[in-house]
Amino acid sequence: MRSIWNGAISFGLVSIPIKLVNATESHSISFRQIHLEDGGRVRYRKVCELEDRELTQDEISKGYEAADGSIIPITDEDLASLPIPTAKTIEIEAFVPADRIDPLQMDAAYYLSANGVPAAKPYALLREALRRSQKVAICKFALRGRERLGMLRVVDDVIAMHGLLWPDEIRATDEVAPDTNVTVQEKELDLADALMDTLGEVDLADLHDDYREAVEELIAAKASGEAPPAAPAEPRAGKVLDLMSALESSVRAAKESRGEEVAEVTPLKSKTPSRRPSRAAPKERAGTKSTAGAKKTAAAKKTTGTTAGARKSTSTAKRSTSTSTPASTSTAATKKAAAKSTTGAKKTAAKKTTKKRASA
Repeated sequence: MRSIWNGAISFGLVSIPIKLVNATESHSISFRQIHLEDGGRVRYRKVCELEDRELTQDEISKGYEAADGSIIPITDEDLASLPIPTAKTIEIEAFVPADRIDPLQMDAAYYLSANGVPAAKPYALLREALRRSQKVAICKFALRGRERLGMLRVVDDVIAMHGLLWPDEIRATDEVAPDTNVTVQEKELDLADALMDTLGEVDLADLHDDYREAVEELIAAKASGEAPPAAPAEPRAGKVLDLMSALESSVRAAKESRGEEVAEVTPLKSKTPSRRPSRAAPKERAGTKSTAGAKKTAAAKKTTGTTAGARKSTSTAKRSTSTSTPASTSTAATKKAAAKSTTGAKKTAAKKTTKKRASA
């Protein structure tokens, strides 16, 4: 990696010679402008408007255009002679927690490389101090003709520097927020939670540039004389009537893309403590339990009543049997008594007859 700036880190009384290296690179595919008829290159030539001739790089310098249209020339020597302490030094101003930095301020990223063997020790000292404190260093540096704000942090075993925008370069959000007042319902938030859970997390290393790959395939096909690959047909999306339908369709589509079974989309229960849980389901369950209890009680009463009735019938039958037994006994006793009385009467009559015969 080629360094784009050489200087030093000023860390109190410690000076660390470093080289500035780009930490990022662009993989976008660049094109040249050509003449459509014959394929000739179209170039931009730097031509002086006064002399109407092309200039070399050595003849070109900087100039500031004033309000009246006049040009004020500014050379590299003029800029180098400015009394700026950050011209060749990265001045550390303070150490703050990383969450104090708004991501909106993040600009280009660079790696700081120790410049020479003597720089290794202080470089490692600053790196380990940043690592142990779990803080970032806020610094100022000058690059490409302007002073910039920066942030130093540790990436693996290297000190990285992020260029930061100045606070007044961040635009306010007053004119960006929606003008109308809208109310988000709990059901909509629950469906949004379901969609977030369905999409899940992703490893950024697994993401890639589909457009760049498609352009590379197109270039390879044209270079070999083959037909360019056909674009896939876009699926026809159904007409979404409301936000709830859109969320449900999104959850269903996310599940289909992951190969999951698509069932009826039901909103997840709210995870936020401030949201009140729905109480309809517990009431329904309570009503079901009370109904079931009433049915069981009624059935038990019926069974008890039937059993009691059976017991009463049995006892009644037994009582009837016990009652009828003495009646039959009394009837037999009456018959015996009648028989005895008849026998007695017959014996008395026989005795009287015998006496009459004896007297005669």
